[in-house]
Amino acid sequence: MKQASIRDDGSRRFDKDSPLLAGMDAAGVARLAEASGDLALLVDEDGVIRDIAAANDDLAEVEHWVGQRWSSVVTVESRVKVEEILGDDESEPSRWRQINHSGAANELPLRFRAVRLPNGATVAVGRDERATARLQQRLLQVQQSLERDYLRLRQAESRYRLLFEMTGEPMLIVDLATLRIREINPAGVDLLAGANLQGQPFVAQASAADRDKLVAFIGAVSTGILVPPVTIALARSGTEASLSARLFRQGSESFLLIQLGTGSEPRIGETERLTLDMVRRLPDALVLADDRLEIVDANDSFLELVHVPALAPLIGRPLGDFLGRPGIDLDLIRAQVADHRVARNVSTILRGEDGGQEEVEVSAVRSGDKNNHYAFTMRLVARRLRDLPPVTRDLPRSVEQLTELVGRMPLKDIVRESTDLIERLCIEAALTYTSNNRASAAEILGLSRQSLYSKLNRHGLGRVDEGEISLP
Repeated sequence: MKQASIRDDGSRRFDKDSPLLAGMDAAGVARLAEASGDLALLVDEDGVIRDIAAANDDLAEVEHWVGQRWSSVVTVESRVKVEEILGDDESEPSRWRQINHSGAANELPLRFRAVRLPNGATVAVGRDERATARLQQRLLQVQQSLERDYLRLRQAESRYRLLFEMTGEPMLIVDLATLRIREINPAGVDLLAGANLQGQPFVAQASAADRDKLVAFIGAVSTGILVPPVTIALARSGTEASLSARLFRQGSESFLLIQLGTGSEPRIGETERLTLDMVRRLPDALVLADDRLEIVDANDSFLELVHVPALAPLIGRPLGDFLGRPGIDLDLIRAQVADHRVARNVSTILRGEDGGQEEVEVSAVRSGDKNNHYAFTMRLVARRLRDLPPVTRDLPRSVEQLTELVGRMPLKDIVRESTDLIERLCIEAALTYTSNNRASAAEILGLSRQSLYSKLNRHGLGRVDEGEISLP
């Protein structure tokens, strides 16, 4: 048996005189074409598709190509490639070409290689490239996502680099493995009174007498625990500086972020520090908010009441998300603080992140600074017995008395009596809720002050001066 011949380009092919290939019919050629690719087209001399052989059912949608010109079923940019394939007079197989066809829903990408038959027809064998196209598209999306992430990282690095350089606090970054200065900002250079400090030993920046203390401090910080600041004398200037440090990791390396401060900076005294610690552990909830009533700080009791494990997620959130009825209670408290400089024991509700709510009494004050911060204290009503004064009401009629009027009075008169009863109950509730603040009660009830004063006078709920009634 003859061996396959080797061509000049090094490729191999069957011997043309091999008896095993003799007598191959059209069906055998079609099967051979199907085995070579996913799709085979038989195209005549005029470029019209005369027959199709498909290796799988996924390409059944191309049956309607039969009888059409091959160039008419491809996209515009692929028509030139089809003309080049059909115009090639060589009997040797052409090179693989990417040709996109117009599918029913999306484009159908195929790679074709064509062979010219002796009778002038062309057999084009194609391979389905949809899986490859999806992989390429996914690769492109991943690449674009990586580029966006890289851009965000570069922008974040630029922002923090700018912040590091512009801050007035002396800051250093020290390599924990070598204890050499990796980065230092201009304020740190001025304080240490040195030049070209990057790469220099950090311990050498302290005086000889304080170096052992500095090494012990660094050893404690390297364990990851919070260590109180230490005071050292600087080697060049002899100035005493307070030194605090935090450990952070970047990849497989560990670094220390060190902040230096001189004795001229204000420090919190022991009494103030104790006061802040006690406030944070108070059993009553305490919240500090800015002028927009967004949370700035809160103690542990407030975190417990709203069922939030940490303070960080609360910073910047509106206090109205948790306290009071929206648009009513906080506006009422703010108005009372503006009028009386303090609001005391306002009854409202406190909502938790889990959807539950508790009845609380709120007191509030406003700071005297230009930012107008507010402090709110909250106490659960259920934690103590409220010593409320007995409520004595001389209602005009009870519900039972109103029902007894049926048959004795016309319905419209009974409705008028009922309306008066409900109106008086609502006004009394609003006055109780606002601690007898008539302006706030009118706002809650949606009445003008003049209307509220008229109703108070009509129901005998308190003496109203004529000057008040005449208010707009």
